[in-house]
Amino acid sequence: MTELHEVQITEEKPLLLPPSQPVPGKKHSVETPYGLVAFTVHGTPKPKRPAILTYHDVGLNHQSCFEPLFRFEDMQEIVKNFVVVHVDAPGMEEGAPLFPLGYQYPSLDQLADMIPCILQYLKFTSIIGIGVGAGAYILARYSLSHPDTVEGLVLINIDPNAKGWMDWAAHKLSGLTSSIPEMILAHLFSQEELSGCTELVQQYREALVGAPNLSNIQLYWSSYNTRRDLNFERGGDVTLKCPVMLVVGDQAPHEDAVVECNSKLDPTQTSFLKMADSGGQPQLTQPGKLTEAFKYFVQGMGYIPYILDRKLSMGGLLLHDAPVALPHRLAVQRSLRGREPVPLPHPVPEQRVGEPPAAAAAGPGERSPHHGGLLLSRGGGGDGDASRL
Repeated sequence: MTELHEVQITEEKPLLLPPSQPVPGKKHSVETPYGLVAFTVHGTPKPKRPAILTYHDVGLNHQSCFEPLFRFEDMQEIVKNFVVVHVDAPGMEEGAPLFPLGYQYPSLDQLADMIPCILQYLKFTSIIGIGVGAGAYILARYSLSHPDTVEGLVLINIDPNAKGWMDWAAHKLSGLTSSIPEMILAHLFSQEELSGCTELVQQYREALVGAPNLSNIQLYWSSYNTRRDLNFERGGDVTLKCPVMLVVGDQAPHEDAVVECNSKLDPTQTSFLKMADSGGQPQLTQPGKLTEAFKYFVQGMGYIPYILDRKLSMGGLLLHDAPVALPHRLAVQRSLRGREPVPLPHPVPEQRVGEPPAAAAAGPGERSPHHGGLLLSRGGGGDGDASRL
């Protein structure tokens, strides 16, 4: 009888990635009237759905600005319904060559004018934009000149105003006493984070100081500091015509600018979200809470009207829906028992999702008795109208 031998077989699956490791995106670049721009595409276009397009802040690239948010498990459940395009400002992508001495870096307006070249190259017709800081300004500027191609905007830490003389003088004085990395860190993080020298601040300080493209970063920084005023006017011709979610952290360096921006936009189209304990970069420090807010924002636009929550990680969510909303806007309420979606007529009263009805009686400025209640409200013009996490 033939003797049997134990044989160990190792199955190799080189194309399979660990569950926590997202599939790498495909890198592209396209020539524009203002130079070459690089971008990374994740996923494939979905019929009758916009692309999600991101634009990062100064001192960052698309990875250091958005990776924690887009790697968050619940966020991946949302974005799998869309194709995602991460744009890197010229010279900010990994491995970017240094610009020659005397190179004229594009203005923020010109960076916005590069976006149509990207969409034309990809054959995309519309986007939902997510921008941070300078990237938020660029997407807002693009939306003003191409409103028909923008279905929604999430603007984090946007400052729509040009620098005044006092700001200009303070910036010049700061340049005499602080290095470029330190000035950019003060733009990115709250004073509390900088004073406490948090691990996140230290990580980004080391990345900036050791950045091989620091001279390129300085050019982007200069363009941001010479930006023009967006001249938003509530009720006027210069305004964002799509649904907008403004986001800022408590005590963030741009808190006042975002509050002012909220006061200038259409209150029926604008939601203002102020995030507690998130510092200057909520997409880095609180990706779970921002994902929750983004989910309801996209649902409100009529896309993915219901996503099953595996776990509500931050307590309840309070929605204020506009009485005059877009025709396709969906109001969704999960029942307390089966968590089934229930379409509601307009106007929609306050409803605390995932909590007993008594919690919904909290006023606009009040916290939920359960930790982490989030309040999404329509823009009204003051800090008291802010949604809080």
